[in-house]
Amino acid sequence: MRTCEQTHPWLKFDADFSALSPSLWIILGECQSKCEHIARVPLRPDTRQRLFNIYLAKGALASTAIEGNTLTEQQVLQHLEGRLTLPPSQQYLQKEVDNIVKVCNETLDLILKGQIPELNSERIKKINGRVLDGLPLPDYVMPGTIRTYPVTVGSYRGAPEADCEYLLERLCRWLTGDQFEARKGQEIVTAILKSILAHLYMAWIHPFGDGNGRTARLIEFEILISSGVPAPAAHLLSNHYNQTRAEYYRQLEHASSSGGDFIAFVSYAVQGFLDGLKTQLDLMWGQQWDITWRNYVHELLGRESGLAATRRRHLALDLSQKEQPVPLAELVNISTRIARAYANKTQKTISRDLRELIDRGLIEKTPAGYCAKREIILSFLPPRASVNES
Repeated sequence: MRTCEQTHPWLKFDADFSALSPSLWIILGECQSKCEHIARVPLRPDTRQRLFNIYLAKGALASTAIEGNTLTEQQVLQHLEGRLTLPPSQQYLQKEVDNIVKVCNETLDLILKGQIPELNSERIKKINGRVLDGLPLPDYVMPGTIRTYPVTVGSYRGAPEADCEYLLERLCRWLTGDQFEARKGQEIVTAILKSILAHLYMAWIHPFGDGNGRTARLIEFEILISSGVPAPAAHLLSNHYNQTRAEYYRQLEHASSSGGDFIAFVSYAVQGFLDGLKTQLDLMWGQQWDITWRNYVHELLGRESGLAATRRRHLALDLSQKEQPVPLAELVNISTRIARAYANKTQKTISRDLRELIDRGLIEKTPAGYCAKREIILSFLPPRASVNES
Protein backbone atom coordinates (compact mmCIF):
# COMPACT_ATOMS: atom_id res chain seq x y z
CA MET A 1 0.00 0.00 0.00
CA ARG A 2 1.29 3.44 -0.93
CA THR A 3 1.52 6.05 1.80
CA CYS A 4 -0.93 8.32 -0.05
CA GLU A 5 -3.66 5.67 0.22
CA GLN A 6 -3.50 6.09 3.98
CA THR A 7 -2.91 9.85 4.18
CA HIS A 8 -5.06 11.01 1.21
CA PRO A 9 -7.77 8.36 0.69
CA TRP A 10 -9.96 10.88 -1.15
CA LEU A 11 -7.59 10.73 -4.16
CA LYS A 12 -9.80 8.13 -5.84
CA PHE A 13 -9.39 9.22 -9.49
CA ASP A 14 -13.04 8.54 -10.05
CA ALA A 15 -16.12 10.73 -10.17
CA ASP A 16 -19.71 9.58 -9.96
CA PHE A 17 -21.36 12.11 -12.26
CA SER A 18 -24.75 10.47 -11.68
CA ALA A 19 -24.67 12.14 -8.26
CA LEU A 20 -24.84 15.60 -9.86
CA SER A 21 -28.24 17.22 -9.39
CA PRO A 22 -30.57 17.86 -12.34
CA SER A 23 -30.23 21.61 -11.72
CA LEU A 24 -26.43 21.36 -12.03
CA TRP A 25 -26.76 19.49 -15.33
CA ILE A 26 -29.07 22.25 -16.56
CA ILE A 27 -26.47 24.88 -15.60
CA LEU A 28 -23.76 22.88 -17.38
CA GLY A 29 -25.92 22.73 -20.49
CA GLU A 30 -26.51 26.46 -20.26
CA CYS A 31 -22.75 27.01 -20.00
CA GLN A 32 -22.17 24.99 -23.18
CA SER A 33 -24.93 26.88 -24.99
CA LYS A 34 -23.56 30.27 -23.97
CA CYS A 35 -20.02 29.27 -24.99
CA GLU A 36 -21.37 28.35 -28.41
CA HIS A 37 -23.24 31.68 -28.63
CA ILE A 38 -20.09 33.63 -27.73
CA ALA A 39 -18.09 31.69 -30.32
CA ARG A 40 -20.57 32.67 -33.06
CA VAL A 41 -20.96 36.39 -32.33
CA PRO A 42 -19.06 38.44 -34.95
CA LEU A 43 -17.24 41.35 -33.34
CA ARG A 44 -15.66 44.49 -34.73
CA PRO A 45 -11.86 44.08 -34.71
CA ASP A 46 -11.39 46.70 -32.00
CA THR A 47 -14.10 45.13 -29.82
CA ARG A 48 -12.67 41.65 -30.36
CA GLN A 49 -9.17 42.76 -29.32
CA ARG A 50 -10.49 44.73 -26.34
CA LEU A 51 -12.51 41.75 -25.12
CA PHE A 52 -9.51 39.45 -25.56
CA ASN A 53 -7.19 41.81 -23.67
CA ILE A 54 -9.67 42.47 -20.87
CA TYR A 55 -10.21 38.80 -20.09
CA LEU A 56 -6.57 37.85 -20.61
CA ALA A 57 -5.75 40.56 -18.06
CA LYS A 58 -8.49 39.34 -15.73
CA GLY A 59 -7.38 35.72 -16.01
CA ALA A 60 -3.65 36.39 -15.61
CA LEU A 61 -4.22 38.77 -12.73
CA ALA A 62 -6.71 36.46 -11.04
CA SER A 63 -4.38 33.48 -11.13
CA THR A 64 -1.52 35.50 -9.60
CA ALA A 65 -3.63 37.63 -7.25
CA ILE A 66 -4.88 34.51 -5.46
CA GLU A 67 -1.23 33.86 -4.64
CA GLY A 68 -0.64 37.42 -3.43
CA ASN A 69 0.10 39.54 -6.52
CA THR A 70 -1.03 43.11 -5.76
CA LEU A 71 -1.23 44.60 -9.27
CA THR A 72 -4.61 45.99 -10.27
CA GLU A 73 -6.57 44.96 -13.34
CA GLN A 74 -5.94 48.39 -14.85
CA GLN A 75 -2.19 48.00 -14.33
CA VAL A 76 -2.21 44.59 -16.01
CA LEU A 77 -4.13 46.03 -18.97
CA GLN A 78 -1.60 48.85 -19.20
CA HIS A 79 1.19 46.30 -19.09
CA LEU A 80 -0.35 44.26 -21.92
CA GLU A 81 -0.50 47.47 -23.95
CA GLY A 82 3.11 48.33 -23.11
CA ARG A 83 2.21 51.36 -20.99
CA LEU A 84 3.15 50.22 -17.47
CA THR A 85 6.38 51.12 -15.71
CA LEU A 86 7.01 49.72 -12.25
CA PRO A 87 9.87 50.41 -9.83
CA PRO A 88 12.49 47.63 -9.58
CA SER A 89 11.09 46.42 -6.26
CA GLN A 90 7.74 45.59 -7.91
CA GLN A 91 8.90 44.19 -11.24
CA TYR A 92 8.61 40.60 -10.01
CA LEU A 93 4.83 41.20 -9.88
CA GLN A 94 4.95 42.04 -13.57
CA LYS A 95 7.02 38.91 -14.24
CA GLU A 96 4.45 36.73 -12.47
CA VAL A 97 1.74 38.05 -14.77
CA ASP A 98 3.99 37.76 -17.84
CA ASN A 99 4.57 34.09 -17.15
CA ILE A 100 0.83 33.37 -17.04
CA VAL A 101 0.16 35.44 -20.17
CA LYS A 102 2.90 33.67 -22.12
CA VAL A 103 1.58 30.20 -21.30
CA CYS A 104 -1.98 31.26 -22.24
CA ASN A 105 -0.86 32.78 -25.54
CA GLU A 106 1.36 29.82 -26.41
CA THR A 107 -1.53 27.44 -25.74
CA LEU A 108 -3.86 29.56 -27.86
CA ASP A 109 -1.32 29.61 -30.71
CA LEU A 110 -1.15 25.82 -30.64
CA ILE A 111 -4.95 25.56 -30.68
CA LEU A 112 -5.22 27.94 -33.65
CA LYS A 113 -2.70 25.74 -35.52
CA GLY A 114 -4.87 22.70 -34.83
CA GLN A 115 -2.42 21.25 -32.30
CA ILE A 116 -4.23 20.18 -29.12
CA PRO A 117 -1.68 20.00 -26.27
CA GLU A 118 -1.37 16.50 -24.85
CA LEU A 119 -2.28 16.35 -21.18
CA ASN A 120 0.51 14.37 -19.53
CA SER A 121 2.85 14.78 -16.58
CA GLU A 122 5.62 16.25 -18.74
CA ARG A 123 3.24 18.94 -20.02
CA ILE A 124 2.19 19.80 -16.47
CA LYS A 125 5.82 20.00 -15.35
CA LYS A 126 6.59 22.28 -18.29
CA ILE A 127 3.71 24.58 -17.36
CA ASN A 128 4.93 24.77 -13.77
CA GLY A 129 8.42 25.59 -15.03
CA ARG A 130 7.04 28.43 -17.13
CA VAL A 131 4.92 29.71 -14.21
CA LEU A 132 7.97 30.01 -11.95
CA ASP A 133 10.49 31.08 -14.59
CA GLY A 134 12.66 34.01 -13.47
CA LEU A 135 10.88 34.51 -10.14
CA PRO A 136 12.61 34.79 -6.75
CA LEU A 137 12.22 31.37 -5.11
CA PRO A 138 13.67 29.49 -2.13
CA ASP A 139 16.71 27.40 -3.03
CA TYR A 140 14.85 24.14 -2.48
CA VAL A 141 12.11 24.97 -5.07
CA MET A 142 13.00 23.70 -8.54
CA PRO A 143 10.60 24.99 -11.24
CA GLY A 144 9.02 22.19 -13.24
CA THR A 145 10.35 19.50 -10.90
CA ILE A 146 8.34 17.29 -8.56
CA ARG A 147 9.06 18.21 -4.96
CA THR A 148 11.12 15.89 -2.72
CA TYR A 149 9.93 17.28 0.60
CA PRO A 150 6.60 17.69 2.44
CA VAL A 151 4.49 20.85 1.98
CA THR A 152 1.68 22.37 3.98
CA VAL A 153 -0.74 25.04 2.77
CA GLY A 154 -2.60 26.48 5.73
CA SER A 155 -3.88 23.43 7.56
CA TYR A 156 -3.76 21.23 4.47
CA ARG A 157 -0.84 18.85 3.98
CA GLY A 158 0.01 17.94 0.39
CA ALA A 159 0.33 14.36 -0.77
CA PRO A 160 3.47 12.48 0.36
CA GLU A 161 6.43 13.59 -1.74
CA ALA A 162 7.39 10.01 -2.58
CA ASP A 163 4.00 9.49 -4.24
CA CYS A 164 3.69 12.79 -6.16
CA GLU A 165 5.14 11.48 -9.42
CA TYR A 166 2.87 8.44 -9.29
CA LEU A 167 -0.18 10.55 -8.45
CA LEU A 168 0.49 13.03 -11.24
CA GLU A 169 0.84 10.21 -13.77
CA ARG A 170 -2.35 8.62 -12.51
CA LEU A 171 -4.20 11.94 -12.70
CA CYS A 172 -3.24 12.37 -16.36
CA ARG A 173 -4.29 8.80 -17.23
CA TRP A 174 -7.65 9.41 -15.57
CA LEU A 175 -8.28 12.75 -17.26
CA THR A 176 -7.44 11.32 -20.69
CA GLY A 177 -9.30 8.06 -20.08
CA ASP A 178 -12.79 6.76 -20.78
CA GLN A 179 -14.56 8.68 -18.00
CA PHE A 180 -13.92 11.96 -19.78
CA GLU A 181 -14.61 10.69 -23.29
CA ALA A 182 -17.11 13.30 -24.50
CA ARG A 183 -20.27 12.30 -26.29
CA LYS A 184 -20.91 14.14 -29.52
CA GLY A 185 -22.46 17.52 -28.75
CA GLN A 186 -21.35 17.43 -25.11
CA GLU A 187 -17.70 18.34 -25.60
CA ILE A 188 -17.83 21.58 -23.61
CA VAL A 189 -19.90 20.14 -20.75
CA THR A 190 -17.39 17.31 -20.41
CA ALA A 191 -14.46 19.74 -20.60
CA ILE A 192 -15.92 21.93 -17.84
CA LEU A 193 -16.19 18.96 -15.48
CA LYS A 194 -12.77 17.67 -16.53
CA SER A 195 -11.07 21.03 -16.05
CA ILE A 196 -12.55 21.63 -12.60
CA LEU A 197 -11.63 18.16 -11.38
CA ALA A 198 -8.12 18.54 -12.81
CA HIS A 199 -7.80 21.75 -10.81
CA LEU A 200 -9.15 20.12 -7.66
CA TYR A 201 -6.84 17.10 -7.87
CA MET A 202 -3.81 19.27 -8.59
CA ALA A 203 -4.61 21.26 -5.43
CA TRP A 204 -4.97 18.01 -3.46
CA ILE A 205 -1.74 16.44 -4.75
CA HIS A 206 0.30 19.67 -4.66
CA PRO A 207 3.14 18.07 -6.64
CA PHE A 208 5.44 21.09 -6.89
CA GLY A 209 7.36 23.19 -4.42
CA ASP A 210 5.57 26.36 -5.59
CA GLY A 211 3.12 27.52 -8.24
CA ASN A 212 0.67 24.63 -7.78
CA GLY A 213 -2.42 26.87 -7.85
CA ARG A 214 -1.26 28.78 -10.92
CA THR A 215 -0.36 25.52 -12.66
CA ALA A 216 -3.77 24.03 -11.81
CA ARG A 217 -5.60 27.05 -13.19
CA LEU A 218 -3.53 26.99 -16.40
CA ILE A 219 -4.36 23.30 -16.89
CA GLU A 220 -7.99 24.25 -16.37
CA PHE A 221 -7.64 26.98 -19.04
CA GLU A 222 -5.92 24.57 -21.43
CA ILE A 223 -8.61 21.91 -21.10
CA LEU A 224 -11.37 24.47 -21.68
CA ILE A 225 -9.83 26.15 -24.70
CA SER A 226 -8.92 22.78 -26.23
CA SER A 227 -12.59 21.78 -26.13
CA GLY A 228 -13.85 24.76 -28.13
CA VAL A 229 -14.50 27.24 -25.32
CA PRO A 230 -13.74 30.74 -26.76
CA ALA A 231 -10.49 32.28 -25.48
CA PRO A 232 -12.08 35.07 -23.38
CA ALA A 233 -14.44 32.58 -21.71
CA ALA A 234 -11.63 30.15 -20.89
CA HIS A 235 -10.29 32.68 -18.35
CA LEU A 236 -13.56 32.95 -16.44
CA LEU A 237 -12.98 30.24 -13.84
CA SER A 238 -9.72 31.82 -12.66
CA ASN A 239 -11.47 35.18 -12.47
CA HIS A 240 -14.33 33.66 -10.46
CA TYR A 241 -11.96 32.06 -7.95
CA ASN A 242 -10.20 35.38 -7.43
CA GLN A 243 -13.41 37.38 -7.05
CA THR A 244 -14.67 34.91 -4.45
CA ARG A 245 -11.32 34.04 -2.91
CA ALA A 246 -12.53 33.25 0.61
CA GLU A 247 -15.21 30.92 -0.76
CA TYR A 248 -12.66 29.36 -3.12
CA TYR A 249 -10.44 28.35 -0.22
CA ARG A 250 -13.44 27.21 1.82
CA GLN A 251 -14.64 24.98 -1.00
CA LEU A 252 -11.15 23.51 -1.50
CA GLU A 253 -10.91 22.74 2.22
CA HIS A 254 -14.40 21.23 2.30
CA ALA A 255 -13.66 18.98 -0.69
CA SER A 256 -10.71 17.33 1.10
CA SER A 257 -12.13 17.29 4.63
CA SER A 258 -15.34 15.67 3.38
CA GLY A 259 -13.42 12.70 2.04
CA GLY A 260 -13.21 13.81 -1.56
CA ASP A 261 -16.76 15.06 -2.10
CA PHE A 262 -16.23 17.10 -5.27
CA ILE A 263 -19.83 18.06 -5.96
CA ALA A 264 -19.93 21.25 -3.86
CA PHE A 265 -16.72 22.54 -5.45
CA VAL A 266 -17.99 21.73 -8.95
CA SER A 267 -21.31 23.46 -8.24
CA TYR A 268 -19.52 26.54 -6.92
CA ALA A 269 -17.19 26.69 -9.93
CA VAL A 270 -19.86 26.05 -12.56
CA GLN A 271 -22.20 28.74 -11.20
CA GLY A 272 -19.35 31.27 -11.31
CA PHE A 273 -18.50 30.19 -14.85
CA LEU A 274 -22.11 30.70 -15.95
CA ASP A 275 -22.27 34.15 -14.31
CA GLY A 276 -19.10 35.15 -16.15
CA LEU A 277 -20.47 33.90 -19.47
CA LYS A 278 -23.60 36.02 -18.98
CA THR A 279 -21.45 39.10 -18.40
CA GLN A 280 -19.47 38.42 -21.58
CA LEU A 281 -22.64 37.97 -23.60
CA ASP A 282 -23.97 41.27 -22.26
CA LEU A 283 -20.83 43.00 -23.62
CA MET A 284 -21.26 41.34 -27.00
CA TRP A 285 -24.96 42.10 -27.20
CA GLY A 286 -24.12 45.71 -26.40
CA GLN A 287 -22.00 45.81 -29.54
CA GLN A 288 -24.78 44.16 -31.56
CA TRP A 289 -27.20 46.80 -30.31
CA ASP A 290 -24.77 49.51 -31.32
CA ILE A 291 -24.35 48.07 -34.82
CA THR A 292 -28.11 47.69 -35.26
CA TRP A 293 -28.68 51.25 -34.06
CA ARG A 294 -26.06 52.66 -36.43
CA ASN A 295 -27.53 50.73 -39.33
CA TYR A 296 -31.00 52.03 -38.47
CA VAL A 297 -29.79 55.66 -38.34
CA HIS A 298 -28.07 55.25 -41.69
CA GLU A 299 -31.17 53.67 -43.20
CA LEU A 300 -33.29 56.64 -42.13
CA LEU A 301 -30.81 59.41 -42.93
CA GLY A 302 -28.18 57.83 -45.12
CA ARG A 303 -30.08 58.24 -48.38
CA GLU A 304 -30.21 62.01 -47.91
CA SER A 305 -27.26 63.95 -49.29
CA GLY A 306 -25.82 67.31 -48.29
CA LEU A 307 -24.13 68.82 -45.26
CA ALA A 308 -27.35 69.11 -43.24
CA ALA A 309 -28.14 65.40 -43.61
CA THR A 310 -24.58 64.43 -42.64
CA ARG A 311 -24.67 66.80 -39.66
CA ARG A 312 -27.94 65.34 -38.37
CA ARG A 313 -26.76 61.78 -38.83
CA HIS A 314 -23.60 62.50 -36.84
CA LEU A 315 -25.63 64.28 -34.16
CA ALA A 316 -27.90 61.26 -33.68
CA LEU A 317 -24.98 58.80 -33.61
CA ASP A 318 -22.75 60.84 -31.29
CA LEU A 319 -25.60 61.65 -28.92
CA SER A 320 -26.25 57.90 -28.61
CA GLN A 321 -22.78 57.49 -27.06
CA LYS A 322 -23.85 59.55 -24.05
CA GLU A 323 -25.31 57.67 -21.10
CA GLN A 324 -27.15 60.70 -19.69
CA PRO A 325 -29.33 63.35 -21.39
CA VAL A 326 -27.31 66.28 -22.72
CA PRO A 327 -28.55 69.85 -22.05
CA LEU A 328 -29.07 72.04 -25.13
CA ALA A 329 -26.18 74.33 -24.21
CA GLU A 330 -23.76 71.38 -24.20
CA LEU A 331 -24.89 69.59 -27.33
CA VAL A 332 -22.31 71.14 -29.63
CA ASN A 333 -19.53 69.75 -27.41
CA ILE A 334 -20.49 66.07 -27.44
CA SER A 335 -17.81 65.28 -30.04
CA THR A 336 -15.12 66.94 -32.13
CA ARG A 337 -16.99 66.51 -35.38
CA ILE A 338 -20.19 67.96 -33.93
CA ALA A 339 -18.27 70.96 -32.60
CA ARG A 340 -16.84 71.54 -36.08
CA ALA A 341 -20.20 71.04 -37.78
CA TYR A 342 -21.93 73.70 -35.65
CA ALA A 343 -18.97 76.06 -35.22
CA ASN A 344 -20.39 78.68 -37.60
CA LYS A 345 -24.08 77.84 -37.21
CA THR A 346 -26.77 79.73 -35.34
CA GLN A 347 -28.96 78.40 -32.57
CA LYS A 348 -31.74 78.23 -35.13
CA THR A 349 -29.81 75.60 -37.11
CA ILE A 350 -29.29 73.26 -34.19
CA SER A 351 -32.93 73.70 -33.11
CA ARG A 352 -34.06 72.80 -36.62
CA ASP A 353 -31.81 69.72 -36.67
CA LEU A 354 -33.08 68.60 -33.28
CA ARG A 355 -36.69 68.98 -34.40
CA GLU A 356 -35.99 66.90 -37.50
CA LEU A 357 -34.40 64.10 -35.47
CA ILE A 358 -37.26 64.16 -32.95
CA ASP A 359 -39.78 63.90 -35.79
CA ARG A 360 -37.86 60.90 -37.17
CA GLY A 361 -38.04 59.23 -33.75
CA LEU A 362 -34.26 59.10 -33.31
CA ILE A 363 -33.91 61.41 -30.30
CA GLU A 364 -36.18 62.81 -27.63
CA LYS A 365 -36.27 65.82 -25.36
CA THR A 366 -36.42 65.21 -21.61
CA PRO A 367 -36.40 67.61 -18.66
CA ALA A 368 -32.66 66.94 -18.28
CA GLY A 369 -31.81 67.43 -21.96
CA TYR A 370 -31.69 65.50 -25.22
CA CYS A 371 -30.96 61.78 -25.60
CA ALA A 372 -30.96 59.22 -28.39
CA LYS A 373 -33.85 56.75 -28.54
CA ARG A 374 -31.67 53.67 -28.92
CA GLU A 375 -34.37 51.61 -27.23
CA ILE A 376 -36.31 51.78 -30.48
CA ILE A 377 -34.30 48.81 -31.74
CA LEU A 378 -35.98 46.67 -29.08
CA SER A 379 -38.98 46.68 -31.39
CA PHE A 380 -36.85 44.68 -33.84
CA LEU A 381 -36.65 41.73 -31.39
CA PRO A 382 -39.11 38.82 -31.69
CA PRO A 383 -42.20 39.33 -29.52
CA ARG A 384 -42.34 37.33 -26.30
CA ALA A 385 -43.95 37.43 -22.87
CA SER A 386 -42.18 39.41 -20.18
CA VAL A 387 -40.48 37.14 -17.62
CA ASN A 388 -38.31 37.70 -14.59
CA GLU A 389 -34.73 36.80 -15.41
CA SER A 390 -32.10 36.24 -12.72
